[in-house]
Amino acid sequence: MTRHATFGVVSALAVMAGTSAFADGHSKTITIATVNNGDMIRMQGYTDTFTEATGIGVEWVTLEENVLRQRVTTDITTKGGQFDIMTIGMYETPIWGSNGWLVPLDDLSAEYDVDDILPAMRGGLSHDGTLYAAPFYGESSMIMYRTDLMEAAGMEMPDAPTWQFIREAAAAMTDRDNEINGICLRGKAGWGEGGAFINTMANSFGARPVDEDWNAQLDSEAWANTLNFYTGMMEESGPSGYATNGFNENLSLFNQGKCGMWIDATVAASFVTNPNDSEVADSVGFALAPNSEGVDKKANWLWAWALAIPAGTQQEAEAKQFIEWATSKDYIELVAAKEGWANVPPGARTSLYENPDYQAVPFAQMTLDSILSADPNNPTVDPVPYVGIQFAAIPEWAGFWTEVSQEFSAAYAGQQTVEEALAKAQAITNEALEAAGYK
Repeated sequence: MTRHATFGVVSALAVMAGTSAFADGHSKTITIATVNNGDMIRMQGYTDTFTEATGIGVEWVTLEENVLRQRVTTDITTKGGQFDIMTIGMYETPIWGSNGWLVPLDDLSAEYDVDDILPAMRGGLSHDGTLYAAPFYGESSMIMYRTDLMEAAGMEMPDAPTWQFIREAAAAMTDRDNEINGICLRGKAGWGEGGAFINTMANSFGARPVDEDWNAQLDSEAWANTLNFYTGMMEESGPSGYATNGFNENLSLFNQGKCGMWIDATVAASFVTNPNDSEVADSVGFALAPNSEGVDKKANWLWAWALAIPAGTQQEAEAKQFIEWATSKDYIELVAAKEGWANVPPGARTSLYENPDYQAVPFAQMTLDSILSADPNNPTVDPVPYVGIQFAAIPEWAGFWTEVSQEFSAAYAGQQTVEEALAKAQAITNEALEAAGYK
């Protein structure tokens, strides 16, 4: 960022705060709950810039993904008031916004440029056309793979591979003697962890969790094919203990050189290609998430980690100032100036993908292509009565799909068969939907 641009950010925030650009002490302090991933931790490192500009202090509560979801859900449903800003996503935002649990973000400044937010992200974080959370970053999912191991295996990754190719390549790249797993995938229980991954994989096998009348479909042949393929491939080529691996665990394995391929959030690209984080940064390639042969759906999701303000906070004005700062074009430029364009928060703003500096980042176009190919209005081959790809946008989903994912993880760990897990998942889903009045 140029000196002029940096001064502009500080000056604008100072005017908004009605305080000195370099205030001594904090006029107020806001508390933010967030997830313990790299981009959010990076943002915490720049918080002093915001505080110096506004005099507003920031306290962080940084939590593992499953714990974060539980804490913020409990707090907002009980009106606990622990947080002034919550990190939530496309699942919670429209539901909580419709319930009146979030402060509308309909009065952000002209300089913030709401219209610059990618339409897919803006739409997913709105209810009835009103924005209720601002995306810190947006993502889909894609394949990240070791180009050196793929070459050594005598194979070439297509831009849009099938699961059948992925399994063959994973087996070819697996080297147990040197602790190299051909593929690393989420198996960890949690609707947004392994539960999210397996649902997108099921979409790409022609499966769906429910039919148009909300009848569970977990006992279908397509779901059996999905889980049997997944467990077979992971037993052949995955790491031991994969049943408890989520995003952070697999990121660590990949960066240590212990994964030939990893299919996960596009946001991980900046970490696997950063030589400060990754031992294999100079040999990483990217491809679209796979589909199964003959199925015209890819196993990619659509998500944004976003910042929202719970209704009833006593620090609404200060919280909005922070959100404007953290999700702005100027914040992106700040990170680019300090750490390079490859490390800025991706997937949220159209202007980022129009920037020639960012277009030169090796994973930029693949990330955008992955986001644009995800269709939450048509997530499955056969029709379903909900919107969403890795989730159904209904309040009950988080509860019963967490239970379903626990049954799946138990099957991955060898504690029950795939057939037993699917039978239990079928019953869990039907009981939850019937109790909620969907059928």
